[in-house]
Amino acid sequence: MASSRTSRRPAITIGKGEHGRLTKLAEAHASKYPDVSDELLQELERARVVDDALVPPDVVHMGSTVCFTSDLGEDRQVTLVFPGEADIAEGKISILTPIGVALIGLKTGQSIDWTARDGRLHRLTVDTVRAPVETGHLL
Repeated sequence: MASSRTSRRPAITIGKGEHGRLTKLAEAHASKYPDVSDELLQELERARVVDDALVPPDVVHMGSTVCFTSDLGEDRQVTLVFPGEADIAEGKISILTPIGVALIGLKTGQSIDWTARDGRLHRLTVDTVRAPVETGHLL
């Protein structure tokens, strides 16, 4: 029996500045990564957008280090980064990946279903979110 709950997505929150940067990023990469760019734009459209200073510390945003549990029982720790900073060996996951799009805007305790590039449906649950270490921002 198919579950009707798989299409329901949790509420997400994104800061206004980050929302603008991510919208531009998704639009700029739409021809190279059409599926993931479209998915990111859909997430940005449904997000609750707040002033950057009002984003709670337990919400995943760019540079956050996230510990989550997958539906396979695996515990993972990744840092959400822009495409040029991605390095899977260091646990740095690009926002322009299916899991990156799934994580953005979630808060501790939330779960989301996401489709991997191989077409398989997965579920992850955010266990902890650690804010990025401030090293200066590139605009």
